[in-house]
Amino acid sequence: MRNILFFSIVAIFALSSCNEAKPVKTIENLKAGIKGETTASAKYAAFSLKAKEEGHEAISKLFAAASKAEEIHAGNHRKVLEGLGVKMDDFKPEFEVKTTAENLQAAIDGEGYEVSTMYPQFLTDAKAEKAGKAEKSFNWAFDTEKKHHDFYVKALESLKASTESNLPVQYAVCPVCGNTYDNAKLDPKCAFCQSGQEKFLSI
Repeated sequence: MRNILFFSIVAIFALSSCNEAKPVKTIENLKAGIKGETTASAKYAAFSLKAKEEGHEAISKLFAAASKAEEIHAGNHRKVLEGLGVKMDDFKPEFEVKTTAENLQAAIDGEGYEVSTMYPQFLTDAKAEKAGKAEKSFNWAFDTEKKHHDFYVKALESLKASTESNLPVQYAVCPVCGNTYDNAKLDPKCAFCQSGQEKFLSI
């Protein structure tokens, strides 16, 4: 009798696990996020080289820092996706490199879309599907992209006004969440994930 009861309980738990719904929208959003962040990382790395080639050292540093941050975001999204038992599809980042001014505008447009549309929707879906780890990863990226957008707007304004000397010359990136700082204005702990300043990556 005890054996029958034991196996009945095991069967109930097994059926419950099988019937547990996966966060379908969030899984697709994670894939889209990985693709977008990986592409942005590669694109910004190329933009950094172009800016350096054109003699815009400060802007080159900004693109390099943002590239690292996007790489961290992609890695965080991938970990969450794999934690859900799903593998990312293979893809090749595609982008175009133009002048530094045009590259900055492309970055502003891209970050603007992520901040106004993409991540707000991802967060809504993750919350509805109770995908807490995805929500955290999306939030870290969302908050960082807002900072990137502001950095890029200031950089483009400075480029047009020939006042690039006023731009930061070094950046710091949190290795946990990708938060990006002007190195001259660091917090003792990351404002997004509370990682210690000593862990920040200097770019």
